[in-house]
Amino acid sequence: MRFFVLGDVSVDLLFFVERIPEPGEEIPSRRALMKPGGAGGTLAAQLASLGHRVFLAGRVGQDPFADLALSRVREVGVDLRHLQEDPDHTTSSVLILVVPGGERAMVSAEGASRYLDPALFKPRYLDQADALVLSAYALVGGPSRSYAVEALEAARKREMPIFADLGTGAVRAAGRELLKHLRGVSWLLMNQTELLALTGASSLSEGVARLREEGFQHLAIKVGAMGSIVVTPEGEELLEPYPVEDIVDSTGAGDAYTAAFAHAILSGKRPVEAARLANLAGALAATGLGAQGRLIRLEDLEVAAG
Repeated sequence: MRFFVLGDVSVDLLFFVERIPEPGEEIPSRRALMKPGGAGGTLAAQLASLGHRVFLAGRVGQDPFADLALSRVREVGVDLRHLQEDPDHTTSSVLILVVPGGERAMVSAEGASRYLDPALFKPRYLDQADALVLSAYALVGGPSRSYAVEALEAARKREMPIFADLGTGAVRAAGRELLKHLRGVSWLLMNQTELLALTGASSLSEGVARLREEGFQHLAIKVGAMGSIVVTPEGEELLEPYPVEDIVDSTGAGDAYTAAFAHAILSGKRPVEAARLANLAGALAATGLGAQGRLIRLEDLEVAAG
């Protein structure tokens, strides 16, 4: 299959610490790394690793960070013909503090990603794809929002499957404004925190009900240690997590889930089976360092399928 992926491309600066420091406090880091990241880049790398033809629409600066940000997507053969270079803004970056067990806190610098130029988008770009995979970070603001809106409209006109992944930062920055742009997508994917923040609900069931009222009938909700929930017009089902040892860094695990879910749906899997495979992908991704440290392969998913 062929995927058109739209989202941010960044460098992740990872610091492994015992705990998140208090304001004004300095603490030592057990380890520090620089890795390629960004939801768009990570989704593209994961889909390409699963054997798909992937076109990535993103924007980087003309700086040394750009080479690192693109290192993994180039390695797995992502098509970068729609990548833009920004002469004025640096490549986006994210500071990530990782505590034992893999949980994290982040500080992001938007950089070039937010300046994706909509004048360079042509609807015919989607003629070369079977589905659009969108990171909602592209809808937060700036020129990238216009690019994303145009891409969504072009995909809808082509009746193309659209997988939209929310992202905690995007929900906090744009809130319910995201729903206006995402109506009609095939699948809306999010985690529990994003669902509650987006809907203002106090429980998962209430959040799902509110999204149903808004017209979103196909949802995949990542609920951490509980696994994930698939919502369709026929009902809701909780899929247990796949047990994986040696979790070291959850950065990018949600993107791996989304990539595997989109892969499975387009491969003809039922939503419940797609979520089961996505649970495995997300868990395996958390055994590597960095968002793209552990890419998922088809043989990995055969473990769950078997």
